[in-house]
Amino acid sequence: MADDADVIIVGAGLAGLVAAAELAEAGKKIIIVDQEPEQSLGGQAFWSFGGLFLVDSPEQRRMRIRDSHDLALEDWLGTAAFDRPEDFWPVS
Repeated sequence: MADDADVIIVGAGLAGLVAAAELAEAGKKIIIVDQEPEQSLGGQAFWSFGGLFLVDSPEQRRMRIRDSHDLALEDWLGTAAFDRPEDFWPVS
C-alpha cells in the first residue's frame, strides 16, 4: 500500500467508490480503506444489485402499497445479517 495520498477514503461502498473515481479522474492520489475484504467491494450496493430502498414514496401510495418508516426498519432488521457487534448502530 502506498504511504502517501492526497485523499484517504474510508469505506469502499458505493459513495466511497464514486468519490474515488471522481478524485482519480481529477488526478488525485487516493487510498481507500474498508473493514471488509476485497471480495465485498461495493458495500451494501454489492448485495442490493442496484435496487432502490424507497419508503412511503408517491408511487407506493398511488399503488396503495402500505409502507412506513417503521415497516421499512422492521423489514431491514429482518433481512440484514447483523451478526457482529459493530453491525449494530443506534436508531433514533
